[in-house]
Amino acid sequence: MEKWFDTSLTSLLPIALSALGIYVAVIVYTRIFGKRSFSKMSSFDFAMTVAVGSIIGTTALSPSVDLLQGAVGLLVVYVLQWTAAMLRHNKHFQDAIDNTPLLLMDGKEILYDNLKKARLTESDLRSKLREANVVELEDIRAVVFETTGNISVLHSNDGNKELEEWLLKDIKVE
Repeated sequence: MEKWFDTSLTSLLPIALSALGIYVAVIVYTRIFGKRSFSKMSSFDFAMTVAVGSIIGTTALSPSVDLLQGAVGLLVVYVLQWTAAMLRHNKHFQDAIDNTPLLLMDGKEILYDNLKKARLTESDLRSKLREANVVELEDIRAVVFETTGNISVLHSNDGNKELEEWLLKDIKVE
C-alpha cells in the first residue's frame, strides 16, 4: 500500500508528457480520419473505441511503451478503422462486420422471439417505450434493436400515418 503514494516529480513528468502527446495524436488522427472513428455504428467501430482507449492508457502509464510506439499503434488502429469504413460499401464486407438491426415490435405486436434473440426483456422494452414518450401502444409503428445496441421507437400520434418501408430496409424481421 505504501507504493501507491511513493512517486516523484521525475516519474510523473514522463507520464504527463506521454498523456499529452497521445492526447494530441488522438485529436490529430480524428481530424484526419473523421468523426466516424468514434461512432457506434458497428462492432468494428466499438472495437476501435476500445482499442484507442487501451492504447491511450498504455502509452500514458506504461514505461515499456514510449510515445512514438503509442502514436504508431494508434495510427494503425485509425487506418484499419478508416479502411473498414471504406470497405463497408461492399455488401459482403458490411455483412461480415456489421450487426443486423432486429425488429422487436411490428406495430403494437411484440415479437417475442426477436426480443429473446436480442436478450431483452419486456421490462427493457417498456422502459424504451416510456423513454420515447409512447403513451398508447396503438401509436407504435415499429421498434428496432439497432446495430449499435440502441433501441429506436418509431411512433406517431396520427393513426392514419403509415411507416415508410425505406425506414425498415435491411432490418431482420424473422
